[in-house]
Amino acid sequence: MKVLVMNGSPREKSMTRNLTNTITDQLDEKGIEVLTFDAGFHDLPLFKGRKEDLNHPEVQRLVNHATKADAFVICSPEYHNGMSGALKNALDFLGGSHFKHKPTVLASVGGGGKGGINALNNMRTVMRGLYALVLPDQFCADPTCFDDKGYMIDDKAKERLTVVVEEFVSLTKTLQHHIEVN
Repeated sequence: MKVLVMNGSPREKSMTRNLTNTITDQLDEKGIEVLTFDAGFHDLPLFKGRKEDLNHPEVQRLVNHATKADAFVICSPEYHNGMSGALKNALDFLGGSHFKHKPTVLASVGGGGKGGINALNNMRTVMRGLYALVLPDQFCADPTCFDDKGYMIDDKAKERLTVVVEEFVSLTKTLQHHIEVN
């Protein structure tokens, strides 16, 4: 199983990256191959629908990873009641063929008492447009869930995230088995 974990935060010191690192650790512990896209490290051109942009090395890397992925974990900070522009830009380079019949779990980090739910709703709408098989369950973290080194320290958040990741892995395995049998 290959899972593409996407961090939609372009910030150098990103709470969303802390979340994707925690999820990656959980997937690694299960022996799952993790592919990554990090909007803070993998700079994409602005999506303009031009074919020549598909030759950009980071676009090729993203498309290649999305093509190989059996499932997706998509994480975003909440910016102005939605997902980050960097994540939306990355998703614009992908299409329904990358997501159709592939489990996708959504997660966010939101501060200021908002909790990231609007980002999750925004991502869910976009992923529906990309034909992703989005899990009904999702995960929100608050910046206080992490210590200053980026480790998740909130026990309830860790337990909740573990439940979501286990559900995601279980669904992905079930779908893969169903595809192999048929």
